[in-house]
Formats: sequence, structure tokens, C-alpha cells
Amino acid sequence: MYAIVRAGGRQEKVSVGDTLLIDKQTGQAGDTIRLQPLLVVDGGSVTSDASKLAKVTVTAEVVKPAKGPKITILKYKNKTGYRKRQGHRQPLTQVKITAIDA
Repeated sequence: MYAIVRAGGRQEKVSVGDTLLIDKQTGQAGDTIRLQPLLVVDGGSVTSDASKLAKVTVTAEVVKPAKGPKITILKYKNKTGYRKRQGHRQPLTQVKITAIDA
């Protein structure tokens, strides 16, 4: 059994026991969060109807906060001596899928 869930502005394919990185969520390590299912596949049956998906819950446990890879931003203008360097690391949260209740 697996599900397609909306997590952090993206769609992720998850099954019980999977760990994934999503955009930063509020909460400490060990907290439980609920993810919105968009599609559930259980063997040969596929559920995508909104009324049936309202009854499905996908729960995940927050494992730890994390950061994405370092992105370097470099601005340069020729002949003026203008150089600007900046970096960014996206805050993420690592979660572990604990249950898919259909």
C-alpha cells in the first residue's frame, strides 16, 4: 500500500516506514503530523475520489530538522567593480511515515 501526499508544496509517493525531507514544519522531534493524501493505492484498488480520501489519514513522525544543500548566489557587473556573494540553505524537516489508514 502506498499513497501520494501533498507535502511542502510538492507531491511525494510514500509508504509506511519511508523517511522523506519536506519543507520546514512546525514541531519538535517526536511530534506527529498529518499529511493530505491525493491518491491511495492498495493492491489493485486506486482511490482518488475526494469524498473517500477525506476518510484516509496519512500520519508521519518528525525525526529531526535538516537543511538543504548550499546554494551560492553570485552577482557581478562588468567594469564597475561590483561583486556580491550570497548563500542560502533551505530549512527542511525529516519525517518518517508511521501509518496509512484507509
